[in-house]
Amino acid sequence: MRALIALGSNLENPHWQLCEALESLGEIGTVSAKSSLYETLPVGGPQGQPSYLNAVLELEPFDVYQHPQVLLRALLDIEAKQGRLRRVRWDARTLDLDLLAIDDLVIDTEELVLPHPRMMERAFVRVPLCEIKPTWQHPKTLAYACTNIGPEGIFKTDLQW
Repeated sequence: MRALIALGSNLENPHWQLCEALESLGEIGTVSAKSSLYETLPVGGPQGQPSYLNAVLELEPFDVYQHPQVLLRALLDIEAKQGRLRRVRWDARTLDLDLLAIDDLVIDTEELVLPHPRMMERAFVRVPLCEIKPTWQHPKTLAYACTNIGPEGIFKTDLQW
């Protein structure tokens, strides 16, 4: 089982937040691929937010986390551990972990929709995704994630993690 996870942060030292999240994710599975870190402009949400640091990684969850809802709860627990507060939709955050896809599963429940319903619209997800999975194909639409990507507002950094 392979899960694609998007990471983002724009509060309280985003570089540290993503490095800490990477360490925590290593406790629930094996990180088999990770993108570079990208500085991105905020999309949606309240005005005046600082830029984000974004990345995508591939995780092979340990057996206990192989059920999609269990994996989702583990991601939410990591966010909470790092101070994530959910007050305003798309507000600035210490950490955001979005479960993008698990293999070719298609799930549509109140708790979880896979593939992530907005991932194909978000260059800040697609650019790092295409770095680690250049031939990834959306299992629902059969669209390639790596076509028609505009670079607007996305800057590859030299930061290491």
